[in-house]
Amino acid sequence: MPGPLPPSASVPVPTPAPKAAVLAGLRARIRRLEGIGGAADGRVLPFGVAGIDDALPEGGLPPGCLHELMAGDDPGAGTAFAAALLARLARAGSGPAVWIVRGRDLHAPGLAAYGLGPERLIAVRVRRDAEALWAMEEALRCRAVSAVLGEVGRTDLTAGRRLQLAAEAGGVTGLLLPREEPRGAGAAVTRWRIAAVPGVPPAGEPGVGPARWRVELLRCRGGRPGAWVVEWRDGAFEAVDPVIGAERPPQALARSA
Repeated sequence: MPGPLPPSASVPVPTPAPKAAVLAGLRARIRRLEGIGGAADGRVLPFGVAGIDDALPEGGLPPGCLHELMAGDDPGAGTAFAAALLARLARAGSGPAVWIVRGRDLHAPGLAAYGLGPERLIAVRVRRDAEALWAMEEALRCRAVSAVLGEVGRTDLTAGRRLQLAAEAGGVTGLLLPREEPRGAGAAVTRWRIAAVPGVPPAGEPGVGPARWRVELLRCRGGRPGAWVVEWRDGAFEAVDPVIGAERPPQALARSA
């Protein structure tokens, strides 16, 4: 048996992990249990708008999950905002984005203005909700694409869970653009409401100015609901004075836009 330690010897005491590291590890475990795959390893997509990023867990939109974008009576606003968000996801990913279209063609010049050129986008045209949901689920499981956007009428909880599981399995971000208000909480990790806000041209210049939206976070696991006014400028979202978006209710803003 080894003898006693000499008086000068000391037994090393394990150094406790920093509190920040412990909290980060616990958050990652919770995110994995909640099915929020991409954020578990620290990867998020920041909006670049401090108010929105502060309201989201980990400081950005978690990838590898399902997100709902609702536009209500102003589908054009939802489509434009979805195009801008999809372009950012495509730039951040390693493959093209997939847009599942319901019975119409996409406006290529309009998409290009948001950075969605033909080299970054695959369009899939369908006629029925069942076809859109099937195509979206299959695309979400494909690791060769960066993000998938699907236009549907309305999804139930079962369909939403299938899409969320497919996004987790493929590590691909899914954006759901419903034409009808979803019922219940749903399976998406975040739910947003998008409304158009009149643009303001630069001083002394004609035109309507950059695209603007009132972006409202309705539901987010571990996040804080809120509303912000943002505009699209030079390929990025920029914050606008919240007073502009709060002067009138979203319905009036959408009609005026």
